[in-house]
Amino acid sequence: MAGREPRRRRTGGSAVALGAAGCLALGALTGCGSSGAATGGPAAVAVVREAADALVEAGSSKARTSLEMATGGTRVTIRGEGVYDYRNRLGRLKVLLPQDPSGETVRRPITELLAPRALFMKNRGAGVPADKWVRVDTGTLTDGNLVTGGATDPFTAAEVLRGTRSVTFVGRTEVAGAKVRHYRGTADLEEASRVASEANRGTLGAAAKGFATARVPFDVYLDDQGRIRKVRHRFSFVNGRQAEPVAVASTTLLYDFGAPADVRLPKAGDIYAGRIAEE
Repeated sequence: MAGREPRRRRTGGSAVALGAAGCLALGALTGCGSSGAATGGPAAVAVVREAADALVEAGSSKARTSLEMATGGTRVTIRGEGVYDYRNRLGRLKVLLPQDPSGETVRRPITELLAPRALFMKNRGAGVPADKWVRVDTGTLTDGNLVTGGATDPFTAAEVLRGTRSVTFVGRTEVAGAKVRHYRGTADLEEASRVASEANRGTLGAAAKGFATARVPFDVYLDDQGRIRKVRHRFSFVNGRQAEPVAVASTTLLYDFGAPADVRLPKAGDIYAGRIAEE
């Protein structure tokens, strides 16, 4: 794009201009002279690793999330919808919990505010006043809040891909009307934590230690600007209540880039300081 500065890449915590290497990696997406990203290999790995930076350039978007958990023969799906500001790492989601097993009780959606190292929840239930927020320090969560909140933070989901080790180009397709390239691969959470933004290094490092395995299979769909339109991760973790790992599939759909995303965090007086009952 004319007049556009070259995208910058983090390597070991520093930023370097992609330059000619970036053109090679993005060639299949932008037409700057290489088809390597369309066949897998190092070029495709570079494209996928840079997807988080493309979101920062986009600024913001709307998002839909889905978290599917399978345990003991039962499958549970938690859905969310909202907006995300990639430059300030702030998001707002309304998360809809599944029905009570009896099918009779439907809880109000939980409002979640996503911020660096913190998750704020309203309508949390379990004895929390309706007008109060619950604050969770995501640095204390063994899954880095990739699963706990019922929705994976969209930018954290993108930064998982910084740990991509291998990628296969599946083909061209469409997601919600946008033309995309479908890549399938595996990311390593330990590697992702080393090269992620400062805000996500701790959370991804915690996930690398807390999950049953640090290797995360994924499918990602990138548009012509290298932005994530859809990403699906498959996590495996032990929840402490059973010996067998729980399989979790987290899907994030991003659309309407540039949409307003004015997210304001609660004031200290609006945060619940009491004990939260177990549900």
